[in-house]
Amino acid sequence: MSSSDQSPPPVEPLLGIDESGARPIALPPAPGSEEDEQRIAREWLANVYVGDKVPQLTVRAVLTGMLLGGVMALSNLYVGMKTGWGLGVTITACILAFGLFSTLQRLIPALAKNEFTILENNMMSSAASAAGYMSSSIFVGAVPALYLCTGETLSGVQLALWAGAVSFLGVFMAIPMKRQQINIDQLPFPSGMATAETLRAMHEQKGDAQQKAWSLTLSALAGAVIGWFREAHARWMPFNIPGMWTPSGVRIGGQPLDRLTIGAELSLIMVGAGAIIGIRVGLSLLVASIACYGVLGPWVLGQDPAWVEPNRYRQTWALWPGVGLLVASGLTMFFLRWRTIVRAFSSLGRVLTGRGDKERDPLRDIEAPQSWFLWGSGLSGIACVVLGVVFFDIAWWMGVLAVVLTFFLALIASRATGETDITPTGAMGKITQLVYGLLAPGSMKVNLMTASLTGGAAIHSADLLTDLKSGYILGANPRKQLIAQLWGVVAGTLFVVPAYILLIKPEEIGSDRWPAPAAQIWAGVARVLAQGLDALPTGAQPGLLIGCAVGVVLALIEDFVPRRLKKYTLSSTAVGIAFVIPAWNSISMFIGALLAWLFARARPEQAERYNLAVASGFIAGESLIAVVVAALVAMNVLGGH
Repeated sequence: MSSSDQSPPPVEPLLGIDESGARPIALPPAPGSEEDEQRIAREWLANVYVGDKVPQLTVRAVLTGMLLGGVMALSNLYVGMKTGWGLGVTITACILAFGLFSTLQRLIPALAKNEFTILENNMMSSAASAAGYMSSSIFVGAVPALYLCTGETLSGVQLALWAGAVSFLGVFMAIPMKRQQINIDQLPFPSGMATAETLRAMHEQKGDAQQKAWSLTLSALAGAVIGWFREAHARWMPFNIPGMWTPSGVRIGGQPLDRLTIGAELSLIMVGAGAIIGIRVGLSLLVASIACYGVLGPWVLGQDPAWVEPNRYRQTWALWPGVGLLVASGLTMFFLRWRTIVRAFSSLGRVLTGRGDKERDPLRDIEAPQSWFLWGSGLSGIACVVLGVVFFDIAWWMGVLAVVLTFFLALIASRATGETDITPTGAMGKITQLVYGLLAPGSMKVNLMTASLTGGAAIHSADLLTDLKSGYILGANPRKQLIAQLWGVVAGTLFVVPAYILLIKPEEIGSDRWPAPAAQIWAGVARVLAQGLDALPTGAQPGLLIGCAVGVVLALIEDFVPRRLKKYTLSSTAVGIAFVIPAWNSISMFIGALLAWLFARARPEQAERYNLAVASGFIAGESLIAVVVAALVAMNVLGGH
């Protein structure tokens, strides 16, 4: 196991800033007794906290976070429906916001008197991350899976109400967890620490941050141009870039490459995603796609009589080994972290009693009070139960049970995020699916939507705690950060719901245009629980079982191999996803990962500065233009799509 699974993670020194934002302050490590906790709280309040001296929850910070987070949510919707992954939002939004306000201050000197502060940027990132993760929490998993299983689609009002209720529930449930996991246990939350350090570096070295912002902007323009010529199919267009490219006339095992989806997707989104995920994951995708489409595909399609329709190999056969691998590896990794689960439940009493709200609590005026947790979780939980009854035929008592189960699983998921930087939302959802497979056998709708409640809330709880870790390091006001997160949820709903309706045509879910791997995993589990293994196509049952076995083995290898050797192992998640998405997606992401890796080897300093910014720009630009084209098509401005 990794070190974080064998014992509590090493406690990093608590870093803060002075009023100017320039000097790090070190505080003692995690407290032991209640007196120690209060001492640490007082020292943090005296030496780190600057929320009352530096502007943070300003209108411009919240509005900028809502806008940038909404755009990032569109990117995550696009990438999630293509690859099954959600990409990081916070650091990209910080770079963009800093570059935007720095540019405006140069163009309009009067604005320079009111500098965009580091804590405003931190507050902006809290709103942006909440908005950006709306896609991952609801719209790339359970909602399209519901269509795959039942043929049912949801209206915009239904989507907005459900997504908003689930997301608010996750935010409010994180309130008591913050005191325990950040103030007391001092969990690292690595992404939160990275965001804090990025913010500090940008605001201290403004030129470097400006260069990152400009590179992100230029790459976004390049992505938008490519996206326009891929997506806009109007008669007056001089030419179009095809979506995919495969070598013509080449066959493997008698099967043409286009039938096996072996080629490359002509999209900067896939290249950008590959640059972000890294060479290990990119290689895992390549190796697994070769095995799935270059070896297994020709063999399955060559059976006599044929096991599946020639052009539906991925959707009807390869899906099942991928489902088995992803579910088995995810649950194995989750239960291997049993110490994290034990630690989460061991702190449950302190979390629920809200010991920090005692009269002598030094932080009572800046922490979100336990009353917010009670009425916020109560109202949003009641909303989830009522909406579940009305929209999804979930019995009221099953809805109440789902809300209660969500709290416990969000507690575990957020602690896993704090210790490892990995939020096991997939495992949380699968646990709920297994529970409701027993409670409501045969009802795929109940199975999927109760799991979406658990998984969606867990994402937002972990996201808020990650943001609060950044604020804790920088001296921000946690109560104000929570308010910014709530505004981010509103923005994410306003952006993602219309984009989902415009972009994702139900009949295209599971197709080469929208492979929707996460949705296919959710739908696959629901079908197996409802119909049994006998409903699978010929040969898929042993494929599913073999995929489960391989998933367990890969998860064990990932967990037990020494850290220095981990880069030579296959990513179990990437291997499973490669079986669910077309090969050209995996190949294009590998190309992006390879280019970023080669650049990092040749120019490490420049790669550190530009790789993330350029990759994020490719994704944001092309995904945003896809939404614009879809809206123009809907308004009959462009020709048929």
